[in-house]
Amino acid sequence: MENFITGAVIKRLREEKGLTQSQLAELIGVTGKAVSKWETAKGLPDISLIEPLSRALGVSVMELMSGETVINKNVSGNMLRSKFYICPVCSNVIFSAGAAVVSCCGITLPSEEAEEADTEHSVRIERVEDEYFITVDHEMTKTHYISFIAHVTCDKTDFRKLYPEMNAQVRMSLRGKGFLYIYCNRHGLMKIKL
Repeated sequence: MENFITGAVIKRLREEKGLTQSQLAELIGVTGKAVSKWETAKGLPDISLIEPLSRALGVSVMELMSGETVINKNVSGNMLRSKFYICPVCSNVIFSAGAAVVSCCGITLPSEEAEEADTEHSVRIERVEDEYFITVDHEMTKTHYISFIAHVTCDKTDFRKLYPEMNAQVRMSLRGKGFLYIYCNRHGLMKIKL
């Protein structure tokens, strides 16, 4: 992990829960002095205390480690609020239906910010039978390629992974309003409103 729990994070989360140092200590089976040491950067919690500490503070272990509390406001389950996370080390693509704390290869990943598709990434959408044939005019070499194409509506996601030396084209059922997402390994995430 690139992060470890900081005293400032423990203190902030403890205060947000309305707990005293003694109350938090009692919940996880340590002394109030131990919590005080953590919060003043004079010590760190033992690894065996991370899960009990995260439960007592009401956050996930990843939120505790990163110091970023995730509040998923996606209460209606609208897939249009989905996020894509791409690992710069292994190129893993992680999709979530809302905000999340995501880690891959020891790195906490930020969600990709989608921009409108540019002229370098021209997209053609043609109807073929009961599907759509989507083509991105883009080179597909090992150093510069389209990694995936996804269609996201309010209730579904259709995701197609592409690899170098393939053609940047897929067939999809484009039913419902939403967005077509295209990820270029050099230029990032782009979207087209459908």
